[in-house]
Amino acid sequence: MSEVKWIKLSTQMFEDEKIRLIESMPEADTILIIWVKLLAQAGKTNASGYIYLSENIPYTDEMLATIFNRPLNTVRLALQTFKDFGMIEIEQDNFVRVANWEKHQNTSSLEKIRKDTRERVAKHRENKRIEQKNSNVTCNGEVTDIELEEELEEEKEKEYIPFFEVIEYLNKIAGTKFRASSKKTKDLIKARWNEQYTLDDFKSVINKKTAEWKGNPEMEQYLRPITLFSPKFESYLNQAEVKKREPAKAQGTGEFGEDWQEAIERRKNSAGKF
Repeated sequence: MSEVKWIKLSTQMFEDEKIRLIESMPEADTILIIWVKLLAQAGKTNASGYIYLSENIPYTDEMLATIFNRPLNTVRLALQTFKDFGMIEIEQDNFVRVANWEKHQNTSSLEKIRKDTRERVAKHRENKRIEQKNSNVTCNGEVTDIELEEELEEEKEKEYIPFFEVIEYLNKIAGTKFRASSKKTKDLIKARWNEQYTLDDFKSVINKKTAEWKGNPEMEQYLRPITLFSPKFESYLNQAEVKKREPAKAQGTGEFGEDWQEAIERRKNSAGKF
């Protein structure tokens, strides 16, 4: 995914209590600069707030110190501070993710960009098709199709895809701990996204399958991206809502037709009357 060219910074940023606490620390100005640089780096990575050299290689403290051109000890202090304040998350494999990344991205604008891109590419495709039909030049037409496919793929790479939002929702609803930066997971989400499914569609599938499978020892294991976001996604999306059944109370059909508890109480009350 290509980098984004901008991030959001609130005009009330310095009124935030976490920022105010940081300002009271030694080397506060440097730590705040590192925070802004982290946000910018997350924008360059453009992976739902994750910061890494590649999908398999996280940044080390030393690498960030070099990139940010700041002392190593100060970078380590800053990272620990951000982690303690819940501003970043550092996973077990040392991948860093900016928490609440959507606050620093205008998701509605990104969706509009995505929509505009689709429309522009579709219009371009239609114009080329008409141009090819009018020219009746097969050879040139084939070259145009190849170029158009390459452009379409390039445009898709620039689209914003909500990898983190989908996985964060899955982890929250299903109680799982999947990582949005996993290549296989991203490939599955991207495949469904390119089929024009929306974030609400992903949430709907997660809700339906969690209601159906969670608590079932045999099926709960399938609450995972490789199953939920597979080519069966459409069938999952269109299935009826599954309501969890409440455990049934034990009942019987004694001689009086009552449930067992009522029958026992009745017998106790009538004991010794005859």
